[in-house]
Amino acid sequence: MILAAGLGERMRPLTDHTPKPLLEVGGRPLIEWQIERLRVAGFTALVINHAHLGQLIEDRLGDGSRLGVAIAWSDEGSPLETAGGIARALHLLGDAPFLVCNGDVYSEYDYARLLPVLADMAAHPARLAHLVLVDNPPHHPQGDFELFGQRVTPPLAPHASCLTFSGIGCYRPELFAGIRPGDKARLAPLLRAAMDEGRVTGEYFSGSWEDVGTPARLQALDRALTLAAAAHTPAVRTPAC
Repeated sequence: MILAAGLGERMRPLTDHTPKPLLEVGGRPLIEWQIERLRVAGFTALVINHAHLGQLIEDRLGDGSRLGVAIAWSDEGSPLETAGGIARALHLLGDAPFLVCNGDVYSEYDYARLLPVLADMAAHPARLAHLVLVDNPPHHPQGDFELFGQRVTPPLAPHASCLTFSGIGCYRPELFAGIRPGDKARLAPLLRAAMDEGRVTGEYFSGSWEDVGTPARLQALDRALTLAAAAHTPAVRTPAC
């Protein structure tokens, strides 16, 4: 599932008429970079939710065949937050563990790394979630969660050494069982509750990951990708704080 229902308020005025996932970097929309990496990794059956200017996203991507994938759409009308959006789309996602990523970030993460994770989660129901964590970007220096081996926990002490949740995660449908379709719900409380039970694993990714949250960061990423394409080199690398 690709999450594409955000309002993109920090990106205004760019998002007044263009949904954030359709903002372009390196000559193509952010969400198409994600779709291409998912397709290469073998994920070709996609669910995409939307709300703000969502019809524009549907019009651009259609059924996905142009990009070598099949897309099912989940129209929320108004944003339901991350967990609420996933819960609304569960009937499209099925009963097996599934991958979720954001449609408005840029990353060079190899999604094929999550294929064995999903298989293991299917075989072990106690494992509710698996998160990909990255170095803290300058605009989020405090991070989100701690990583001990493969176990992910909330910060265990003040000023703990945390990493940032990339938005890339694998989940069992049961994680969202308490949310009625159509209700708003945030993901973080569900994850923290599962972490307290020792049911969340994770991994660290040191490669390129960009949370494109402001027009300035969008412009910087566009320049980096354009220069990288011209030089035929890897695009960007987010430094650790």
